[in-house]
Amino acid sequence: MRSLIHTYPKQGILINLLLLASLTCLIIGITAPLLTLEKMYFFNNTVSLASTVQELFYQKEWFLFLVITLFSLCVPIIKITGLVLILNVGYKKGSFFDRALHIIEIIGKWSMLDVFVVALLLVSVKLGALAKVDVHYGLYTFATSVLLTMSLSYWIYLLSQANSTADHSHKK
Repeated sequence: MRSLIHTYPKQGILINLLLLASLTCLIIGITAPLLTLEKMYFFNNTVSLASTVQELFYQKEWFLFLVITLFSLCVPIIKITGLVLILNVGYKKGSFFDRALHIIEIIGKWSMLDVFVVALLLVSVKLGALAKVDVHYGLYTFATSVLLTMSLSYWIYLLSQANSTADHSHKK
């Protein structure tokens, strides 16, 4: 049972580097300022994803805290880790990693970007007409991580399908 990186070394190295870039963007996106809220020209509040989650916890907004923590923090880290393992550990059709890749593809349909955008919309709606919102680089790096991870997930899926087809034809 060969890993996908051994079967497709050039693509595997590139995908590993892009997964590292995606993880880096995710960490920056979580900790960097996402937006600044300016209320009535006097009060400014710059928020990051981490500070938003922390504030939801302190305010005991449990549902929003759990949803944003799960879909914007936990799932992306699990997804990137899973993709690294699927790419670099022995892979075969029907194995644990094959099922994990299928689950990651399903999770991809419940993109963390959608949940995050909904959360931003909730914040914007609660502000009303008296506030101005300035977007910062953290939002863009977070979105880059989401899109890159989704693309890499699909790329690994295609490699796994090609690998399964090649393994099947060798057995005949």
